[in-house]
Amino acid sequence: MKKCIIIGGGAAGMFAAITAASEGIQVSLWEKNEKLGKKLFITGKGRCNLTNDCETEDLFRNVITNSKFLYSAFYQFNSRNLMDFFEAEGLKLKTERGGRVFPESDKSSDVIRILERKMKQLGVDVHLNRTAEKLVVENGKCRGVTDTSGRTEYADRVLVASGGCSYASTGSSGDGYRLAEKEGHRIVTPRPSLVPMETVEDWCREVMGLSLRNVSIVLRKGKKKIYEDFGEMLFTHFGVSGPLILSASTRCGKLKDFKDLVLTIDLKPALSAEQVDDRLLRIFNENKNKQFRNSLSGLLPNKLIPVILDLSAIDPYKQVNLVSREERNRLGYLLKHLEIHIRGLRGFNEAIVTGGGISVRDVNPSTMESRHVKGLYFAGEVLDVDAVTGGFNLQIAWSTGWLAAKHMREDMEDEY
Repeated sequence: MKKCIIIGGGAAGMFAAITAASEGIQVSLWEKNEKLGKKLFITGKGRCNLTNDCETEDLFRNVITNSKFLYSAFYQFNSRNLMDFFEAEGLKLKTERGGRVFPESDKSSDVIRILERKMKQLGVDVHLNRTAEKLVVENGKCRGVTDTSGRTEYADRVLVASGGCSYASTGSSGDGYRLAEKEGHRIVTPRPSLVPMETVEDWCREVMGLSLRNVSIVLRKGKKKIYEDFGEMLFTHFGVSGPLILSASTRCGKLKDFKDLVLTIDLKPALSAEQVDDRLLRIFNENKNKQFRNSLSGLLPNKLIPVILDLSAIDPYKQVNLVSREERNRLGYLLKHLEIHIRGLRGFNEAIVTGGGISVRDVNPSTMESRHVKGLYFAGEVLDVDAVTGGFNLQIAWSTGWLAAKHMREDMEDEY
């Protein structure tokens, strides 16, 4: 029986192990942590947004870096295939806003449990607390892996699926980059992606914890629009976060600087500027004898009102019926164009995924095999591919892991 070693017990590694074992390959899975799926466990705030229920073409549209590289991976194993696998294994799924797919139980542990159970059924040999130190390469072919204790295990194929640099507490420390670089693979400088943003404005701290739903944002670098979307965001002690902001951050990682990077929030995207003005007129008419500071409770979250009052430059103690048209227009514009200046991105410890990684130019997109070392494969976050939020990054892991494992079998058959 032919054998493969898989380095990394995350989504890509476990799914590759299942796929390879299903093809009759003896699988040895190495995981440096004391348990499998540590990062998978915390995805989707512990609910595990395991994929996105969308057409295959939409998968490509949501990949930020090197989407064309994933052509074979996505077309041969898409989100529907992934959902069919889990449902066949007894996991009930549900689809939420934006096509996000979760286990019905809202427990990522159920996803991990199914993967572990399937590997056990297929006889995958799991090695916990085992870290790869170097690849064994002879005459241009990968023959095995040596661990940090100096012990070498030999195999016909090796798959590196060790993740990136994000969430180092889960074991993602860039080991795969080191292994690949030593064998001549180029590494695109890793950077935090899907990460919160730090703002220049101090007032964000004052509304810390406030979540805004159904708002739209535009992110501009000078006059150039680099991101636009609709959804949910969150204010924090350092700036902004939430799904909208995390996805917007994917457009910032390659910027040389953050000068003139401005986030504009439309607090009332369902209303035109004229409709906002009409609503303000109604509110002002209903509250004409109140002070301006007491007139906005039905329009904005209470936590945000002091900020808007300050930014509007309207005397908060002014009686509403004395607010001028110019002041009302200024307020209306502010509701549609709340500007925040971005100072920078948070670090890898808060990044959901890693941008950068092993250059896709050094990997065959049809097989996930190295172009430099025969019998060596790569899958998942270790590669220079990343996407926005919504289950797309996990689908990259499932699809590339599946494709690598499938071609291991075909390559082994071609040898004999």
